[in-house]
Amino acid sequence: MASQEQDPFMGEGGEDEDTLIMAPLLVEKLQEAGISSSDTKKLREAGYHTVEAVAFTPKKQLCTVKGISEAKAEKILTEACKMVPMGFTTATEIHSRRSELVHITTGSTGLDTILGGGIETGAITELFGEFRTGKSQICHTLAVTCQLPVSMGGGEGKCLYIDTEGTFRPVRMLAVAERFGLNGEEVLDNIAYARAYNADHQLQLLVQASAMMAESRFSLLIVDSCTSLYRTDFSGRGELSARQTHLAKFLRTLMRLADEFGVAVVVTNQVVAQVDGGQFAGADAKKPIGGNIMAHASTTRLSLRKGRGTSRVCKIVDSPCLPEAEAIFAINANGIGEPEE
Repeated sequence: MASQEQDPFMGEGGEDEDTLIMAPLLVEKLQEAGISSSDTKKLREAGYHTVEAVAFTPKKQLCTVKGISEAKAEKILTEACKMVPMGFTTATEIHSRRSELVHITTGSTGLDTILGGGIETGAITELFGEFRTGKSQICHTLAVTCQLPVSMGGGEGKCLYIDTEGTFRPVRMLAVAERFGLNGEEVLDNIAYARAYNADHQLQLLVQASAMMAESRFSLLIVDSCTSLYRTDFSGRGELSARQTHLAKFLRTLMRLADEFGVAVVVTNQVVAQVDGGQFAGADAKKPIGGNIMAHASTTRLSLRKGRGTSRVCKIVDSPCLPEAEAIFAINANGIGEPEE
């Protein structure tokens, strides 16, 4: 009985063989192309756990790995690019791939409807809004629903949860698990949690995340919140450039993980009051922090605001394929759900 329940994460039998075909190649695969075992070990120690990670990395960055010369980096990249399809393909093939994309349910029918089925895998979804608008509550619900079978709106994978604000509460996940008929203890075991204490640590945790994803099936990566540590670690206009560069590197790494492992990446973001008079022109008086770098990195941006009582309003602000739309959801005792009539 226990082994059957682990199948979605272990990739054993039936439908999961298709998942294995699409799985990333471990970096040791480069040894078949003539790259020495010592060099693949150096790459793994530097945080490159898959062939895709190597292929997506610029040569000058590979040269910074201890023991990898420019000539070696050139050879490694050449072999990696042979294994990973990085050239042109037809729009028909891309359309076919996108039609098979998995969406993870948020727990709210209305929210899932405007999102085209739920949170998209292989992409970054940003949730921003004031405090008490439901950002962390959506994250807690998704950490459970991502473990459901695909037929139930899940991703059949584990969850990685990076917490920067200390708002992680396992008791909320137990309530959500009970709602969906899942074993609470197993659900918590399938959530890998880490608390980030500064911006550098937050970035370093993604290296560990990459290693874990290479070894086991994960379907969701949550960062709650993506920007709070940057507000304290970098202060004033004098450090603005350094902050944005560091944030861009963090978001680029998140994007790479989404591409490499096909996981859904959900990040929350804080807002700041506009002091440039934008509110007088009919614009919202509050805007998400992180600037254009944050805006361009996110595939889908969702704005959250308070409604009546326990209800909240979610608006699609930016998406490459979804129209602007709003949905009302509620924060219930058993997670995100439908508002009471």
